[in-house]
Amino acid sequence: MSMQLQNAHACALFLTIVSSTYSYSLFNDPPSLHMQDLFSGGGETVATLLVWAMAELIRNPMAMQKATAEVRRAFALPGVVSEGEGALGELRYLHLVIRETFRLHPPGPLLLPRECSEPCQVLGYDVPRGTQVLVNVWAIGRDERCWPAAAGGGSPEEFWPERFEDGAEAVDLRGNNFELLPFGAGRRMCPGVAFALANIELTLASLLFHFDWEVPGMADPAKLDMAEALGITARRKGDLLLRPVLRMPVPGV
Repeated sequence: MSMQLQNAHACALFLTIVSSTYSYSLFNDPPSLHMQDLFSGGGETVATLLVWAMAELIRNPMAMQKATAEVRRAFALPGVVSEGEGALGELRYLHLVIRETFRLHPPGPLLLPRECSEPCQVLGYDVPRGTQVLVNVWAIGRDERCWPAAAGGGSPEEFWPERFEDGAEAVDLRGNNFELLPFGAGRRMCPGVAFALANIELTLASLLFHFDWEVPGMADPAKLDMAEALGITARRKGDLLLRPVLRMPVPGV
């Protein structure tokens, strides 16, 4: 995770150096403005989601064990996690973990504002034209009407990846199911869905494949503080400090 953030800072530094080298401002050029959005929006949201995923896995040892075992089985022969040969797409439980993390901890708790283009009525309330509407995806993800507690456990406030099994697997992250909208929906949903998911899957699988993870000085990981801090994204209030224990060699390191 820190490596990913360092890479993002390195890219920003590179662009700053290039901008200062030439007489024109690099960031006055529209394509460069889009590039800046990609670095800030893509990097920040991916890093935030990865931190939440690791925190939830640390607090839930059984989920951590299942996800780690699945990743190590899938990539035991090549000895490294890669997107080739479709192995990454076959990590069924890891994908459940990612969906459950998006449900509980959407990096953007409020979707970008929408404007009502014509008068309408919602749940008995008159909504005049021009009204700005904010969708609270954080609240939707914890609503019992959308996510009822199952017989095997898993209230809406609990991290329980298994809730997406048995039919709920069809609930995806691409705006087709209104109970799970981390990227929004419709024509104006986030255009970087594929970019974000590819980065999250590859990075999280690599972290679990090469390392076991511990919380220094904490006997019971279930007591890990999960308070949120609101900024551009809904990050953890405190830093997530983990100790990696190498299990599978990292190529080139």
